[in-house]
Amino acid sequence: MSDTVHCPVCNSEFTYQQDDLMVCSQCFHEWDPAEGGSENRIFDSNGNELFDGDSVVVIKDLPVKGAPKPVKAGTKVKNIRLRPDSDHNIDCKIDGFGSMALKSEFVRKA
Repeated sequence: MSDTVHCPVCNSEFTYQQDDLMVCSQCFHEWDPAEGGSENRIFDSNGNELFDGDSVVVIKDLPVKGAPKPVKAGTKVKNIRLRPDSDHNIDCKIDGFGSMALKSEFVRKA
């Protein structure tokens, strides 16, 4: 099924067409496929679109490989850079950890 349209919010392959819109059966996001450009948009856990330079807040403790402690929920991360071509689509610097990549599903816009 190479013609499957993935959801731009949660990247689920379980989408269907309803009238002129596409609907995701996992997160219930609706979008117009004729709009275009939705593949490169990145959304946080609440469905807000993220942009380069935004500040975000981590919503759950995230273990860091090689670090003795996790990134705690509530940690504010400033000046993010987006990488739409990667699974970990946010590049950032976190105090006490340094440069790292995060998944947008584990942050919310500050």
